[in-house]
Amino acid sequence: MPNRLANSTSPYLLQHAANPINWWPWCPEAFAEARERDVPVLLSVGYAACHWCHVMAHESFENAETAAQINAEFVAIKVDREERPDIDAVYMAATQAMTGSGGWPMTCFLTPASEPFQCGTYYPPAPRQGMPGFRQLLSAVTKAWREDGERVRDAAGQIAGRLAETAGASLAPSALDPAALERALTTLVGEFDLDNGGFGGAPKFPPSMTLEFLLRHHERTGSARALEMVELTCERMARGGMYDQLGGGFARYSVDARWVVPHFEKMLYDNALLLRAYAHLARRTAHAPTAALARRVAEETAAFLLGDLRTAEGGFAAALDADTDGVEGLTYAWTPEQLREVLGDEDGDWAAELLTVTPAGTFEHGSSTLQLLAEPTPFDEPRWQRVRAALLATRAARPQPARDDKVVTAWNGLAITALAEAGAALGRTDWVDAAAGAATLLLGLHMVDGRPRRSSRGGVVGAAGGVLEDYGCLADGLLALHQATGAAQWLDAALGLLDSALEHFADPEQPGGYLDTADDAESLLHRPRDLTDGATPSGAAALAGALLTASVLADPARAGRYGEASAAAVSAVGALAGRHPRFAGHWLTVAEAAARGPLQVAVVGGADDERRLALRSYTQRVAPGGTVVVAGEPDAPGIPLLAGRPLVDGLAAAYVCRGFVCDRPVTTERELAAALR
Repeated sequence: MPNRLANSTSPYLLQHAANPINWWPWCPEAFAEARERDVPVLLSVGYAACHWCHVMAHESFENAETAAQINAEFVAIKVDREERPDIDAVYMAATQAMTGSGGWPMTCFLTPASEPFQCGTYYPPAPRQGMPGFRQLLSAVTKAWREDGERVRDAAGQIAGRLAETAGASLAPSALDPAALERALTTLVGEFDLDNGGFGGAPKFPPSMTLEFLLRHHERTGSARALEMVELTCERMARGGMYDQLGGGFARYSVDARWVVPHFEKMLYDNALLLRAYAHLARRTAHAPTAALARRVAEETAAFLLGDLRTAEGGFAAALDADTDGVEGLTYAWTPEQLREVLGDEDGDWAAELLTVTPAGTFEHGSSTLQLLAEPTPFDEPRWQRVRAALLATRAARPQPARDDKVVTAWNGLAITALAEAGAALGRTDWVDAAAGAATLLLGLHMVDGRPRRSSRGGVVGAAGGVLEDYGCLADGLLALHQATGAAQWLDAALGLLDSALEHFADPEQPGGYLDTADDAESLLHRPRDLTDGATPSGAAALAGALLTASVLADPARAGRYGEASAAAVSAVGALAGRHPRFAGHWLTVAEAAARGPLQVAVVGGADDERRLALRSYTQRVAPGGTVVVAGEPDAPGIPLLAGRPLVDGLAAAYVCRGFVCDRPVTTERELAAALR
């Protein structure tokens, strides 16, 4: 029987296309095969940049004896969690329920009815540290299936039933009003790492959405503590080894609490969300060194997106691998000897001190991740640029990590938002142009019969339909692009996505609730719903944010519906956000914008009117995060926010509104600054 992964659009599945295992993609035919043979299903879920997925593949899936056992006793299905987040969510819930934890690779054993009865994550080839060997586990599952199959099926059915009940549970509505936002800040202050920034201990993940909430909270309330937490966290992350000091961009997380040693995979979503946060900080902080650092990191992170992750079609690839030739950090780590070899003794020693490269190393085999614990002085800046260029050139000649070049709709939506907002705020029209290029690809390729597909690769769209986060994140990105460019086409496309999401994802049993899969999507054990903001905004949070923005950009006939839907969605998770703000960063960010009204600025004037351009540029630089900003000619077609807002005495003007209350129009930057306070 053949391995059936060769024609996949998933780089992860293609990594396994040459395995001796007779892999199936997720499909009805695989379960039919299991029923016909009366064998259980081995479901293996992972993603292309996953280190331990590679380890298990080399140890077990490439092993001929292990493959022969799997082929004889199971139907094996391989799933890319990034391409099918719905499947991943269903069986991750089962894994966490059975084991108390989760992760990837995820290894599940299912009945031919797709019900799980044994779940785990990575398994070594032989018993190790209390874990059974993988072949030992395979034999135990086969023995239980053959000798006590009826009991196994009954247990699996009960597990599936309990998972469906849990997935359907809902929270009592609770307002995320200013008082609740203040309580969330208090909780975050108590959980903050005063020495290193961020929250919690090792491993430590970049809290990008929480940073955005804190910045918006500072802007609304003047909280110095909120800004201090952002400044310390952003500085420590940018100085540490989790940030690529040579090439820009952030790794997925730090294995320690001090941001020193990264888990080296670089994900599109992390870098998009962090670009947004650093660009926001760069224009908000009054501390000049922090502002300069934040701007530098924003520029380098945007350069990483455009240089390393941009695809030939204009979208953005999902990730760079954690490993190079099976070794973590091979591309990125250095020893003092390597620095001297590239730079010479004098510059090599200087670079080793500047970048904290020691003989003991911070990583394996005495090599070091690079940290830039202090900015080079103006006197040393030319030397640093020369050293950096030489090290980058040498690094480029090393073996490079593989790139997962599938284009994921939701993550590209995050990149569009970040590039559009940061480009407008920092005066980088090339970033806005890149955002428009990605949006053009998604709307031209990913939209099939008026609805988004999850992903594409090499210009070929995948078969999997979009999940809620695809609708919400893409709509949010299109709305940001509409504001950055003034083009009505992006607004029209965003509103179409929102209308479709409201139709197909609303929970019929919970007002304000949403499910992660559409009502006409493939039927799984249950329709998953995850309200927490993790590595990315939850689908419902992304949708709530886009709905709030649309509520002041759309025509009045639609705007009210969007505003009500956003408020109901935020209220539905108020209890979660209040108790666990670290896992509701995007929800809190949306609630902060709502607490401001949200703030709206409509700038009207002729297309070449320098005053209009100045008012718009000033607003984009200084307006609080979450402000809706649109500029154009009065009554420009397709832009409702500009309707009925004329010039003032023939001059370009800015109209500032909060909710349904508007100030008098202003015509100077000084007046605009006062109106935005």
